[in-house]
Formats: sequence, structure tokens, C-alpha cells
Amino acid sequence: MSGSTFSTMLKTSAGYIDIAANAHGEEKAFLALQALKRVRDSNPHLVEVGPGGGSAVAYLASQLASDGHHSNGPSLTLVEVPGVASGSLVQAMDEFNRAGGNCRLVTGFAQDIGTLLGEPVDVISASALLHEVYSYGGGYNGLHAMIRTLPTVLRPHGMFAYRDVYAVKASSLHDRSLQTYTSRSWIKFLRMFVPQYLHEGTHPYHSAADHIVCRQNSRIVPADQLDEHTAVVVTAPVGIFREVQRHYVTLRDHVWRSGVLGFTPHLEGPLAGDWIDAKHGHKRVHYALTDTDWLPASQKSTLLALSEHYLDHYTVDGDIFDECTDIALNAFLSLAEQDDGECGQVWQSWVTREGRETYAYMTLDGLLAAVAVHSTEAAQDDRTVLMPVRVTDVLRRDRAYYNRYLRRALPNPLRDAKQMVLFSNVPATDSRALGEGMQCLQQWCSKGNLARVYSAINSGG
Repeated sequence: MSGSTFSTMLKTSAGYIDIAANAHGEEKAFLALQALKRVRDSNPHLVEVGPGGGSAVAYLASQLASDGHHSNGPSLTLVEVPGVASGSLVQAMDEFNRAGGNCRLVTGFAQDIGTLLGEPVDVISASALLHEVYSYGGGYNGLHAMIRTLPTVLRPHGMFAYRDVYAVKASSLHDRSLQTYTSRSWIKFLRMFVPQYLHEGTHPYHSAADHIVCRQNSRIVPADQLDEHTAVVVTAPVGIFREVQRHYVTLRDHVWRSGVLGFTPHLEGPLAGDWIDAKHGHKRVHYALTDTDWLPASQKSTLLALSEHYLDHYTVDGDIFDECTDIALNAFLSLAEQDDGECGQVWQSWVTREGRETYAYMTLDGLLAAVAVHSTEAAQDDRTVLMPVRVTDVLRRDRAYYNRYLRRALPNPLRDAKQMVLFSNVPATDSRALGEGMQCLQQWCSKGNLARVYSAINSGG
């Protein structure tokens, strides 16, 4: 979605776009729907950047069909990377058009959105766009350039609905923190992931104060030499722990889908939502067996002994399934580290697709300030500022299932969630709206960042 260096081969495969990356349609469309209710145009134009498999489009279509809020339906333009094809997206577009809307697809990269759209629009919606731009489109330079483009393609008082990985509750991602790892699979993952991420990924952890210190038996050990049989205490920027945590979870999902562990859980569809206690993230996992034969027979037989047969597959308590997964994942990582057969291939495909990405590049404080400050630098005569204007324009959706697992796996895990912000494109001449925006930012931003935003707004007189 972000640039010519974007790794499209694995990101755009049908198995990823149509299945693995095609969930949470209601959540992805939530802020866009809120924005459509607030824009001033009776027939608004909405743009979604990076629609993937179309889950948000399908949800918008269902809402459009049921509520009939717009007499002629909104216009929807989808911006996707060249070469990306998704059968489920085509189906979602058809559903949107049948519901009374007008949907079209254009190809191009997110940072070229200024030339892809012929005129300013009312709403731009995106999920995980900025972290993709950061990771593949030039780091902070590419990210800030993208932010400067957004106000030029939004109408005054238009809105940018954004959803991404929640960072951490800290003043900075560079705040040093401490984490202890005792599970062999997590220690092995540290040994394999951290050196390659720091060496090959785009990330902000380059200063001397960002140095990662690993200790085993009170001795400092380089990350790539960690002994998986010994607990490790790590001191590092809190942002590094966010990257380790989120990448471990994405690897686990990726390995599950590959079937290489000997079982494949249902991660999408009705069976994926079989909750025992949804509030606390406790679910019943439905899974099918695969023909993998490298795992010890005892591991698969143990899982089966704890499961129940259900129609054409098996079901088991989610906590038990997580424990069995970590045991199997430990064996998987041993072979992957040796680049052995299918395990090595599955690991390399994950590293290529997601292993170099930086999911949390800014705290909420830093993100809100950066968007506001750099939006004032847009190349336009009538300056605008991108900022939330209501406290409810900033919200978080926790991942109860992942948080439950992480609490069991780590002594002090970070919260796993999605951060959602609805930015308004406020004219610099609208003192009332600017005041509302600054009052909103006071709820989330430090005094230093508030001063940056205030200075940026007033630098143009």
C-alpha cells in the first residue's frame, strides 16, 4: 500500500488478502461511518486506502442497505497497490453498488493519493496505512510527506478515519523498560527475531540509549546467543517489547494458517467466534488436523486427548490450545532456525511479509502531534490542521483473546489493541473548531507536544 519497495508477493496472495487480512470489517468501517454522519455534503465522497479483501467495504454496504441514510448513496473510491487482486473485494464492491452506492477501484500507492484523486473528497479511511508507509515508504520522511498530502485531498472539515496498532501507555517508545521471558518458544523467538529486525527493519531504535541488554544468570548475553533453556531478563526501549510481542502474535497466526504445526484452527468465520467468555478473551478453538509428520506423535496425541470431536473437526479449550501451540511452535522454531524444509520456508515467508515492519512507531501522544504539525505544512493556500475535535474521536479496541494469552505467557505484557482516531481537516481560520481540537488534544498530548501544535498552527499568522 505504500511504495515501490513494498513486498507485494506475499502480502497480495489470495490466502492473505482474501482470508488472513480480511477481518474486523465493522471495526475498520466504524470511524468512516461516524465521519459520513458528520460531513456537510448530502452525497459524500469516501476514499478507502488499502481495502485488502474488502471487509470494510462489505460492512459499509450492509449499513447502506439497511439504513438508507443517503438518498443516492455515497461515492466510494478504493485505492490499492498495482497488481493486487482480491476476489472477496470484487464481491464487496458489487454488494456496495447493489445497496445504492457508487464504488470504483483505482490503483496506485498511498503517497501518490494527491494525483490519484481528481478533486478533494469528504472522508479518507485507512487501516494500518501509516505503519506500512513508515516501514516501506521512507521511514519518518515518507510518513510526514504522506501526512502533508492528506489535507490537500480533503475538503475543509473533511475527515481522515485512521486505525492502527496501539502503541504503549508511555511518554515515549524509547522509555526503557524490563521484561522477563521464561518460555522456550519466546526466548528462541527473541534470538531469531530481534537481531534480524534491528538489522533489516525500518525502526527508530538507533541511539546509544536504545541499546538492548539481555541477561541470563546475571551475565550479559548477546540476543543472538541466548540459551533457550535459561530465563532471560531484557532491558530495552518499551517500543522494542511492543515489536517483539506483536510480531510473535503475527508469527503464531501465520504458522497456524500454514498447517505446518499439524493442526489448523478456524481463525475466521462463525467458528472463530465461539466464546466461552468473550469479555475475558476465553474462547473455544475449532481446528482440523493436517498431514505434518515432523512433530513427535505424542504432541498431536496429547492435543487430541484434550479435545472433542465435532462434526468434521475437533474443538478444545482455547487456553489448552495456546499451551499446545507454544510447545509445537518451539519445535517449529528449532527447525526454522536451521532453515530446515517447510518450517524454514514458512519462517522466511513471514519474515518477508511482516518480520521487518514496525507496528508501533509512535505513541498516541506523538501520533496526534505529528499529524497536526505536519498537516499545517501542506502545499495549499488555505491552511488546515488535521486533529480530532471531540474526545470520542479517539478510542481503543482491546484484543481480549490476545491479551488473555499474553497474560499467561509473559510476566508483564503490554496491552494488545487497535488505536482509532477520527481527524477533522480544520481550516486555520476556524478559531472555534481549532479551540475544540486543542481542548481534545489536551486529553492525550503532553505539554511539549501541545506547544508544538500551537506553534505550528500560529506560525502562518
